[in-house]
Amino acid sequence: MATKTAAGKRLKNTSSAYLTKDTRADLKNRLARIEGHVRAVRGMLEADESCDDIMPQLAAVRAATTQAIVKLFEGHMETCVKTCVQTGKGQEALGSLKGALTTLLRQV
Repeated sequence: MATKTAAGKRLKNTSSAYLTKDTRADLKNRLARIEGHVRAVRGMLEADESCDDIMPQLAAVRAATTQAIVKLFEGHMETCVKTCVQTGKGQEALGSLKGALTTLLRQV
């Protein structure tokens, strides 16, 4: 899976592996639900609903996004990182894992 730096430069693929079909389907479904939830929150704003009603909805969007990130990270470890390790590219696997963790933890 190709990764990007903060400057947007493309880095070399860490392996020929990519997310499984099931993981991609799960992520697509999660993202579709998040998209629908965000549209509903936007509708709440347009309808002048109270902040007390909107805040829990935005917290739910954030929680759903976090879970999508967790699933993506798990998929990354199960495919990209695992393939590197199995093909004797342990250092490449560690670099891939480190890059993914750095990206995730930067957002915490």
